[in-house]
Amino acid sequence: MSGTTLEWHVYMVRRSDGSLYTGIATNIDRRFAEHQSGKGAKYLRGRSPLKLAFKAKVGKRSLALKIERLIKRLPKSEKEMIVAEGIDVSRVLARRT
Repeated sequence: MSGTTLEWHVYMVRRSDGSLYTGIATNIDRRFAEHQSGKGAKYLRGRSPLKLAFKAKVGKRSLALKIERLIKRLPKSEKEMIVAEGIDVSRVLARRT
C-alpha cells in the first residue's frame, strides 16, 4: 500500500435502544460488518439490530479523530441533527474547546 493515502470516514451507528455510537474507519462496510458480528466496539455488542445512521468522508486520519472526539461530546439532539442533515466539518471543528 505504499504511496496510497487512505480516505478516513466518520460514521454513526444506531443501537436498538436509539443511542448513537460514533467511530472512524477507512472502510465503512467492513467496519459495520464487524460491529454487526460482535467483533467491533463493546458498546455495540448485544445491542442488535444495528443501523448505519450516518457516514461522511473527512480525509486524513488526524482530522477524522478530531471530528470523532468532538461529535462524541455533543448532546444527543445535536448528534441527531448530524444524522438528519449531514455534517459541516468546519462547524464541528469550530466547537473545539
